[in-house]
Amino acid sequence: MSVNLTIDDHVALIEWKRPPANHFDRELLDSIADAGEHAQDAGVRAIVLASAGKHFCAGADFAAGQIRADPYGAISALYEAGKRIFALEIPVVAAVQGAAVGGGLGLACAADFRVASAQTRFQANFARLGIHQGFATSLTVPRIVGPQHAAYMLYAGHSVRGTQALRIGLIDRLADDGHEREEAFALAREIAASAPLAVRSIRSTLRAELLAGLDAALQREVDEQARLMQTADAAAGIEASLARETPMFEGR
Repeated sequence: MSVNLTIDDHVALIEWKRPPANHFDRELLDSIADAGEHAQDAGVRAIVLASAGKHFCAGADFAAGQIRADPYGAISALYEAGKRIFALEIPVVAAVQGAAVGGGLGLACAADFRVASAQTRFQANFARLGIHQGFATSLTVPRIVGPQHAAYMLYAGHSVRGTQALRIGLIDRLADDGHEREEAFALAREIAASAPLAVRSIRSTLRAELLAGLDAALQREVDEQARLMQTADAAAGIEASLARETPMFEGR
């Protein structure tokens, strides 16, 4: 695992690499937050959040023993680290390639803006795993796409490609395949050209409601994810996902 921070003319790039699918854990999320806090303290005006490799992020690795052994403790630790990313004080633009799935969708939605290509795939796959949504997608997804689109994405685990994502507001710019990061930098530089104190102030106002509800939403998500992780449906859903098979749920 590696997280790198580079700064160029008031715009920072935070890039992480954990092949093959860029799953996150507490250490990775804390490292992203550390980089973001260092960038804002260094006078950076906008951040581009990106990953190396084929996919943006596949969220938490539910095959990991710690999550299965202690779902409440492990998921709580992830979300404590995630709060620090939400708390960053400068705008964040996520450059999303490949797939942003589960918590990876949540990480992308923690950013102010998302840039993707027509080939990018966004999926809130939680219900297809037999669990409740997480990483504050209870708040962010309805806020970004509206309650009806959010309900469909969350209930059905519906996969949204880049063109549809642009239409429903899930992404802000559609880039050519392979040029997501380039377009994200262009957007970040537009933001960085504005007065930085004003941008921070405006952003604080616009995100105040989101941040005010964050603790309660994450606590609800932790409670429900931990509870549902103990069900037969979650066991079936996670096993089917790992085997790349269609899950068969029985409601127990």
